[in-house]
Amino acid sequence: MKFLAEYIMRGRMQAIMIASTLALISLIIPPVSIVSSATVALVTLRRGAYEGLWVLLFSSAAAAALGLLVLGGYQFALLYGLVMWSPIWIISIVLREGRHLSLAVEIAILLGALGVLGFYLYQASPSEFWRPMLEQMIKPMLESSPDVPVDNIEQSVQAMAHYMTGVVAAGTIFSLLFGLFLGRWWQSILYNPGGFRAEYLSLSTHPRLAIGSIIVIAVAWFGSGIFSEVAWNITILLFVLYTFIGAAVLHLMLSRMSSGRFLVPMFYVTLLIIPHVMFPVAGIGLADAWLNLRNKFSK
Repeated sequence: MKFLAEYIMRGRMQAIMIASTLALISLIIPPVSIVSSATVALVTLRRGAYEGLWVLLFSSAAAAALGLLVLGGYQFALLYGLVMWSPIWIISIVLREGRHLSLAVEIAILLGALGVLGFYLYQASPSEFWRPMLEQMIKPMLESSPDVPVDNIEQSVQAMAHYMTGVVAAGTIFSLLFGLFLGRWWQSILYNPGGFRAEYLSLSTHPRLAIGSIIVIAVAWFGSGIFSEVAWNITILLFVLYTFIGAAVLHLMLSRMSSGRFLVPMFYVTLLIIPHVMFPVAGIGLADAWLNLRNKFSK
């Protein structure tokens, strides 16, 4: 993908064209949104907040114009672009100025947590907001499998509705961070070969944040009512943070083994096809705040 990064950095118009076009394509193929976000991230990381803002605003305007031609309306495309690119622009500024990938990841999680809290303040009953959407999603499954007990499905939907705020926020943050990582990797291969790898493998968090995370998890487990529900939704976001850290720790450990060139790709493939593996990986990420596993392994 180096050629795409080189094309984006040729000028403002090239970056705007790539970002806006991929944004509309992502409405059909959602993962493409990561590449679109990475375009804004790359420009911001390399040329600064001002240039990144120009690309963000003009890409939003271009997406609105394309939306008017393709979709028959500009409002949705304009809002979609602003919502998708504004957070990654902010996080890219944090990474550019702070020069620490860990800080940018933590700020992304903080934005997600603020989003969860804001949604609970704005929406009187978030579970009631999500329930009709979940019912619409499972309706085709019920029609194709009439033998499935309806009562069990309804109970599952009712339970899941309480955690959908955190699930949606976590999915958004995952996409945001993947876009940031891709933009940083592009910057690395163009201007600082090997720089992103070193940053990613040193990804960690402060023990104080880990202690705060444990407190939130404790409130989720032992609390009740709305406090427990909010804590559970924030815990889902924290799971994203520690999964990335745990993956970085295991990546470094596996890469130092004799068969590391095979084990590292196998590890990430396992994460994709067996999502349950993320739970022990997140546990390793949380433990690393105190144990400093990378140093212990190197010794």
